[in-house]
Amino acid sequence: MIKIYHNPRCSKSRQGVAILEEAGVTFDIVKYLDTPLNKEELSAIIAKLGISPLDLVRKNKAIWKSDYKGKDLSDAEIIEAMLSHPRLIERPIVVHGDKAVIGRPPENIKEII
Repeated sequence: MIKIYHNPRCSKSRQGVAILEEAGVTFDIVKYLDTPLNKEELSAIIAKLGISPLDLVRKNKAIWKSDYKGKDLSDAEIIEAMLSHPRLIERPIVVHGDKAVIGRPPENIKEII
């Protein structure tokens, strides 16, 4: 089953949903701001993406700039920051089996469907 971690207020996220709909695939939408991820879920997504936790952070957000930027943070601390502030998580994320992509640009989603 394909899963998209989605923020309806984000244009790239909405484009990601549209790509999945146009492809005619069955998928679940997870509105991660309404239903926050737990540590295990976020860690599993990061592993499937094959990136470091820092690569999943939206570094332009005010909370990142004020509370975290420039600090020597461990991966666990970065994950905790994203769990405490889900808006820091890059979006959309599409997971299909043991693979995942960040939909920026949204066309990346086509790689795993």
